[in-house]
Amino acid sequence: MVEFQALVTDLLSEEPRTGLRPLRHSKSGKSLTQSLWLNNNVLNDLRDFSHVVSLLLEHPENLAWIDLSFNDLTSIDPVLTTFFNLSVLYLHGNSIQRLGEVNKLAVLPRLRSLTLHGNPIEEEKGYRQYVLCTLPRITTFDFSGVTKADRATAEVWKRMNIKPKKVRIKQNAL
Repeated sequence: MVEFQALVTDLLSEEPRTGLRPLRHSKSGKSLTQSLWLNNNVLNDLRDFSHVVSLLLEHPENLAWIDLSFNDLTSIDPVLTTFFNLSVLYLHGNSIQRLGEVNKLAVLPRLRSLTLHGNPIEEEKGYRQYVLCTLPRITTFDFSGVTKADRATAEVWKRMNIKPKKVRIKQNAL
């Protein structure tokens, strides 16, 4: 059996699919877009992602939407946390195994919409509550709006399941 593996660098030789609006380009030929849809590929890592994005987009720092759904990613690559304007991140239908991977996304100040369903982590107890505690600014999770009741449930879950960090006080020797 031959297994196909897509690489992020394959993007450089692919033509973007046409959408409802035509894709605009800068004078240098780079795309003037704030979204990157890489769904339904066989990506299992994001090696060279930053480099490739900088070659494709005129303003990679403005990237606001990344769709990596239905790939073979087993973790949340830290490279995603370098896009500080990211507000929508689709990671559903991958192979993310550890719920703790979500912690990496806490540094993204504008992240409002996240999908993770269809990953093995979805089966972990407290999945939704853990994500909402870790990412309190999320307003949409797994294509479902986050309600006040969701937040209250997540807060109760957090108090029952996550031990607070102990603060160590240094005592000065007299």
